[in-house]
Amino acid sequence: MKLKNSFFYTLREDVKDEDSVSGNLLVRAGFIKKNSAGVYMMLPMGFRTIQNIEAIIREEMDAAGCQELLMPSLIPEDIYVSSGRRAGFGSSMFSLNDRKNQPYVLGPTHEELFAIAAKMKIRSYKDMPFSLYQIADKFRDEPRPRYGLIRVREFHMKDAYTFDKDEAGLDEAYNKQFQAYKNIMDRLGIDYKIVRADTGVMGGLLSEEFQAVTPLGEDILVLCDDCGFASNIEVSPAISIAPAEIHGNETLTLVETPNSRTIEEVVEFLHKPAEKFVKTLIYSVDGVPTAVMVRGDRDVNETKLRKLFSANEVELAEPEVVTEVTSAEVGFAGPIGIKCRLVMDQEVAYMTDFIVGANKTGYHYTGVNQSDFKADQTADVRNIVEGDLCPACGKPVHFAHGIEVGNTFKLGTKYSKALDLQYLDANNQLQYVWMGSYGIGPGRCMAALAEQCSDENGLNWPVNIAPYKVAIVLISGKDEAQVSAAESLYESFKAAHLEPILDDRDERPGVKFKDMDLIGVPYRVTVGRGVKDGVVEVKTRADGEVKEIKIEEVTEYLNSLIQSN
Repeated sequence: MKLKNSFFYTLREDVKDEDSVSGNLLVRAGFIKKNSAGVYMMLPMGFRTIQNIEAIIREEMDAAGCQELLMPSLIPEDIYVSSGRRAGFGSSMFSLNDRKNQPYVLGPTHEELFAIAAKMKIRSYKDMPFSLYQIADKFRDEPRPRYGLIRVREFHMKDAYTFDKDEAGLDEAYNKQFQAYKNIMDRLGIDYKIVRADTGVMGGLLSEEFQAVTPLGEDILVLCDDCGFASNIEVSPAISIAPAEIHGNETLTLVETPNSRTIEEVVEFLHKPAEKFVKTLIYSVDGVPTAVMVRGDRDVNETKLRKLFSANEVELAEPEVVTEVTSAEVGFAGPIGIKCRLVMDQEVAYMTDFIVGANKTGYHYTGVNQSDFKADQTADVRNIVEGDLCPACGKPVHFAHGIEVGNTFKLGTKYSKALDLQYLDANNQLQYVWMGSYGIGPGRCMAALAEQCSDENGLNWPVNIAPYKVAIVLISGKDEAQVSAAESLYESFKAAHLEPILDDRDERPGVKFKDMDLIGVPYRVTVGRGVKDGVVEVKTRADGEVKEIKIEEVTEYLNSLIQSN
């Protein structure tokens, strides 16, 4: 591409409404443009980059034996109702009615439609295994779109589905897809970790996430360097060690604590460390008020709480509900006399002589022990913290942040049962099909790479992802020798499939150099005064190395550099 008469622009200043490195750089470099909150235009530079990512995905999916198709985005709502997922998606699903007042949704994911398509083929166990995939738009009404392409409302996604006659077949298909995903991440050049995760609204037997490691990441990864344990914090067990003796010495005492509602305020008022407190939080679990006790310096893990009750929705209760079950204002909830079901974190079960809210405005109890109240359930409902023991080997864990760029699910028979996807086995008996689901977000991959592969000068793409591999910068459009050399190199590079871009704009050299650094072209060829001596300057974006190369040798030189990546 020649820039002079093309759609190309860059921004010199940071973008005010972008809250991530990747979002800021991708907008400044002219790759994307925000249309509304969580919705972006994919401009020519960004579209080429996405196409390069998708090409790698397609190659690995095809190599794994998948067939590509395309599903609609406009879907009758009753399909998700029949699978039981409409309630789970709730307000995150875009919905609308047609002119006949029939309800439709914009597909957030397509397990149901793939199962329906599979019914067209599957009659017998002989009709499996097979796998299908698509790269298509998805829609989710995120409450807080942010971080550029990382948390959006409309996004491109590759989702694949496998169909097998039994669990052994699913395991084999899953392993094949899992390896394909590792191949994709390795070829993209993403620094990633694979972690266990919550199955969420997808359901099923197993979920694993491919997490791009970056400080921006919304997900917290729990990692153990000793044994390789890796998990999303949502599902990581929190190991609590019982003391040798559990015996309280203090007497239950009601203490006035005026204007002390939060743990921080009560800690300051009573001059006790936070680990001597137990906070009681009131949740609504599918509409049922539920009190949850965790140590004062811990956080409730809402995913664990949801799974404990097999619930669809878990959220903090409204103030009026808190007042109803505690007979007190918000900030003084405690387990003694609470008027709702009570869940105690297993760590609290080992505590003695602790402090809790008294269910009386302005008061707390000190000297609390297990005999002073009765929990309905004791379970692991807290977040693991750094330094806690690894659930696998017992060594301390540490945290990292990640962006989920891919996930794999063993769905089992969840959707086949919901949608009556059955087959006749070798004994002529009806059985349910075993399914797997596998997703990758090309836009998130691009954003993750922009986070990981950038510097103070801009983007720094891996060679196989960059929109163009080589940038030719023409210093003077008035110098006929330079113009001729630049045009000749451009045609030579095209013939060698080096995917060149020719910056022939009427701009100062410094502007051109900054723009090529900003958009992240891996190699820059400067055509300037050296042309009279038969040489051009080649600069490598990754390490800044600069070399003078003879014009007749530059195509071969660049080809060797690109092939070595």
